[in-house]
Amino acid sequence: MARPDKTAAVAALAESFRESNGAVLTEYRGLTVKQLQELRQNLGENASYAVAKNTLTKIAAKDAGVEIEDSLLTGPTAIAFIKGDPVLAAKSLRDFAKVNTPLIIKGGFLDGKTLTADEIKKLADLESREVLLARLAGGMKASITSAASLFNAPLMQAARVLGALQAKAESDPSILAAGPVPAAPVEEAPAAESTDAVTEAEAPADAAPVEASADAETTEG
Repeated sequence: MARPDKTAAVAALAESFRESNGAVLTEYRGLTVKQLQELRQNLGENASYAVAKNTLTKIAAKDAGVEIEDSLLTGPTAIAFIKGDPVLAAKSLRDFAKVNTPLIIKGGFLDGKTLTADEIKKLADLESREVLLARLAGGMKASITSAASLFNAPLMQAARVLGALQAKAESDPSILAAGPVPAAPVEEAPAAESTDAVTEAEAPADAAPVEASADAETTEG
């Protein structure tokens, strides 16, 4: 019979897998408690970071319907569960690993797709979704519908689209230097055809009141 503490740990890990858009598995051997706390702070709201036993992680992932290669479950493992922008989470892990070399990015998955360590590092090289969408809206003739579709797209698909957009912008910077899309000119309302209707303010004081026809009535605004 499984120990209650292990059962609870598996249940908590499985829930984290279900609630996350993806996860990055890392080896943390050699990091101090202070460094782990710093990493959690750097990840902020984009990901949570938890140390987990490999055997329990494998069981929890299976319970959550997530496939993790056995090669990722070697050595001491800590998992960054991605709940926000995957690009920002990948950047935080990459930048932290540059300064704190004991941290090793082993691999992971995003939107059900397996990612190698190199793919996660490439993901970290992208601009965040918010930054590229802001540049897109400010410098490219894209419709609001297209931007909204990118916001709502699965994170892995959006990351690929953003990568393609960034590559295009780097090869042809002019697409981002075009400036905001000008507003469509406003057509002036046609002048009233009839001049027979005279407003009360314009009519002479001694003039007889004029009954306006239904065709001559106008609405404010």
